[in-house]
Amino acid sequence: MYNFKVKSVVHDYEVQFIDNTHSCLLNELRDGDFIIIDNNIVRLYKDIFDPILERTRHICIDALESQKSYQGLIPVMQQLIENGFRKNHRLFAIGGGITQDVTAFTSSVMYRGVDWIFFPTTLLAQGDSCIGSKTSINFGNYKNQIGGFYPPNKIFIDLAFLNTLEPAHLQSGLGEMCHYYIVAGEQDFFRYKNDYPLALKNKEVLAGLIARSLEIKKQYIEIDEFDQKERQVFNYGHSFGHAIESLTDYRVPHGIAVSYGMDMANFISVKLGYIPEKVRIDIRELLSQIWQGFPIGDIAIEKFKAALGKDKKNVGTELRLILNKGYGEIFKDAMKMDDRFTAWLKEYFENEL
Repeated sequence: MYNFKVKSVVHDYEVQFIDNTHSCLLNELRDGDFIIIDNNIVRLYKDIFDPILERTRHICIDALESQKSYQGLIPVMQQLIENGFRKNHRLFAIGGGITQDVTAFTSSVMYRGVDWIFFPTTLLAQGDSCIGSKTSINFGNYKNQIGGFYPPNKIFIDLAFLNTLEPAHLQSGLGEMCHYYIVAGEQDFFRYKNDYPLALKNKEVLAGLIARSLEIKKQYIEIDEFDQKERQVFNYGHSFGHAIESLTDYRVPHGIAVSYGMDMANFISVKLGYIPEKVRIDIRELLSQIWQGFPIGDIAIEKFKAALGKDKKNVGTELRLILNKGYGEIFKDAMKMDDRFTAWLKEYFENEL
């Protein structure tokens, strides 16, 4: 019902919602194909994958940040080459964002590009990262500094995988998806706000939110796939969010950190006169539900400023923040990290948390 195709400069690709991963894999796999799969998924879904892995060449990985690095990719590529993987063979990624990045980056550089197919198993991957073409790996302690754009050839979304997600990972996925609905406009946002409590327990509602999230993202990536202009609004909440992630050593999951980041962006937008306080409060009522259980009041302002200063979107000493002029009016703005900005951050951390 929600199936669609994404147009890409690299190659167009299909997104299909399915309800039987086992049958789908059996139909799709061909001789020579290789599966790259998260060990946790193998453990949780043995009935689905044990029979398939017994007959298909595969690599099981631990979905850790260290895996998506040059060092982590060496054994993956070595195993592919030593086991006869060829240009006409395909990679199948089964897992969340880290498995996606490992497979996408490997696919983009192996033999100058091979086909790959993605079965996303987390809400973050299903509702956001599975489309958009981005692929990135870490370099030392620097996150997502190396990569490119190389989309899968097909994406199969099976919501059954979400049954085993911890509540925090559901919150994180919903937090990440939220920014698309604010970018899209007032009607979309209030639909999301109303459906959020239901989505946590009703798969049909959740499927509808995932599909609409991808539809919003698709509209932007088809006009700005390489993130040069229009698509940059999707960094809304992310500059602040990435700082929160790093300063909490990733104790705060990505989508929850982004939820705080959107509230901070809205707070700054109020200070600059871009939106009235009511808009911020309306959005915060939802965001505070998403970040519940993950306090960040112990972050030091100076460390937070330092982390913001390392954001890869900055130009020179100026921050490039995505701010809010209203529902559907998210935009990029330059900001000096001066005394005024520091005072606003201090006020936020002292009074808003």
